[in-house]
Amino acid sequence: MEIPFVRLEPWSQRDLELLRRLNAPEMTEHLGGPETEEEVVGRHERYLKLDDPGLGAMFSVVVEPELETVGSIGFWEREWQGETVYETGWGILPEFQGRGIATAAAIAIATKARAEGRHRHLHAYPSVEHPASNAICRKAGFTFVGEVDFEYPVGHPMRCNDWRLRLL
Repeated sequence: MEIPFVRLEPWSQRDLELLRRLNAPEMTEHLGGPETEEEVVGRHERYLKLDDPGLGAMFSVVVEPELETVGSIGFWEREWQGETVYETGWGILPEFQGRGIATAAAIAIATKARAEGRHRHLHAYPSVEHPASNAICRKAGFTFVGEVDFEYPVGHPMRCNDWRLRLL
């Protein structure tokens, strides 16, 4: 399969509607379910503020040449096993899934995180019950580290796979 060309656009005010679309039950099945409108707006505001150099950033995923916005991806700092690392997460709208877009976006976000020159690793933590996201990690060059327990959102325990990509 040919990997599509994607462009990552910095998160902006216009992306609130995208975030609402990504909040659908089929998109949040492995993340504890949809958020309330208040939570979505709060998340949007946090994404807009995540623009300090080196700390991470959120992006909308745009496919070319159509220039259609099809999802989101980002990276941000977190403490993990005694080390500060970057974490990444993404969502591609259902009608665009299965085309390699998320894999292309994961490769692109790794390039952006690597360019920061700040942390050794980029991690992704998809649910063990989400085969598509785990396949994206593998296809994007991440190494499987093992299973871990997370609470996401707060009050919702979940079992995840820890995938790691070396940046430096």
